[in-house]
Amino acid sequence: MPEIHLPKIHVTVWDGPENAARAVFVHGSTTWGPSAFARQRPLATEHRLELVDRRGYGRSPDVEHSDAVLDAQDLLDVLGGGPAHLVGHSFGTVGALLAAGRAVDAVRSLTLIEPSCYRAVADDPVVGAALERNRAAIAAFGDRPLPSAEDYLRLSTESVGMPPLEPTPERLRAAGTAMRERPCWDVEVPMEEVAAAPWPKLVINGSWEDAPAAYREAGGVPLMACGRATATRIGAELLVVPGSAHEPHWDQAEIVNDALRRTWARAGG
Repeated sequence: MPEIHLPKIHVTVWDGPENAARAVFVHGSTTWGPSAFARQRPLATEHRLELVDRRGYGRSPDVEHSDAVLDAQDLLDVLGGGPAHLVGHSFGTVGALLAAGRAVDAVRSLTLIEPSCYRAVADDPVVGAALERNRAAIAAFGDRPLPSAEDYLRLSTESVGMPPLEPTPERLRAAGTAMRERPCWDVEVPMEEVAAAPWPKLVINGSWEDAPAAYREAGGVPLMACGRATATRIGAELLVVPGSAHEPHWDQAEIVNDALRRTWARAGG
C-alpha cells in the first residue's frame, strides 16, 4: 500500500487513476485514517485518497499533547504536494478549517463532517451553551489523574448508552492520545478566509434521530447546531444524513460518498 512519510505524521494512500485529483481525509478522535474512512475507499476508483493519521494516532509518532493547531501545520505539509479536496471529521474538521484558511490556493473543496468548531460559532445559543458546559466539565475535573485508556474507551460509550468499542491495541493507543488532546471545540478558528474562498464547501451532519437519548442530547443537539451555524458562516451546502449520528460517513456511506463526488465535481479539475 503506498504511503507518505512526513516529519510528524503518516499518510496512507489509496491510489486512483493516473493523474487523478487528490482528496485528503482527516479523522477525529479514538480512530485513525484508514479505519475512520474505510467506507470511503470506493472513491479511490476516481480519485487519489490520502488518509492522514494525526499525531499520536495510527502509524504516526506519539505526541505528548495532540492539538488541532498542530494538525493544521501537518496538513499544510500534505497540501504542499498539490491542490487537494479536503475532508475532515469531528476533531479533524478544526485542523482542516485552519489549514484551508491559511492555504486557500492549495484547496479544491472543503467538506466538514459533524464539525466541532464550537468556539467559532459560539454566538449560536445552543452551541454557546454547549461550549460553556464543556469548559465547566474540564474545570471540574481539575488536576485529577487521567483514567486508563481502557476506562476512557469504556466510559466514552457507556456514559451515553452506546455499544462498547473493541479495546484493540490500536484503539487503546488512540484513546490514550484522545485523553491528552487540547479540546478542539475551544480552538479559535478564523472563518472569514474560508467564507471568502471560491471553492465548494459542504457540511454534513447526522440526523441523530435513532441515537440513544443521552448521546443525542449531549452530543447530537450541539453538533447539529454547530453544523448549521458553520454552514451559514462559511457559505456551505448543508447535508443532513438520515439514519446516522456522529459518523454519517460510516453509517450511511453511500449517501456521503455520493455527496463527496458531487462536491468534487463542482470544483472541477
